[in-house]
Amino acid sequence: QVQLVESGGGLVQPGGSLRLSCAASGSIFRIFAMAWYRQAPGKQRELVATITSGGNGIYVDSVKGRFAISRDNAKNTVYLQMNSLKPEDTAVYYCNTDPIHGPPKFNWGQGTQVTVSS
Repeated sequence: QVQLVESGGGLVQPGGSLRLSCAASGSIFRIFAMAWYRQAPGKQRELVATITSGGNGIYVDSVKGRFAISRDNAKNTVYLQMNSLKPEDTAVYYCNTDPIHGPPKFNWGQGTQVTVSS
């Protein structure tokens, strides 16, 4: 079973940047479109961005133009570059397979906390 480990979160001021990483333990990850999700306190987990196995990214409107998703299949890693961060981006961020594949294929990792606050 593939294990996912997210990292790179932290406390940042509005307008700041962070780069999140999601490392997968198995190379089977490479065949899947992957996605970043986030869950804010008291809210359901929501999709943020997806990336095909070939590297094409799609974004929800709220992060379009500010976030960039990428992947390095040789390192079994997916990244999320987050710029111009807003307080409403505060959440725990997770990665898993793209909903196009149906229910998540891998167990959820522990996530990485992103807090945007002055």
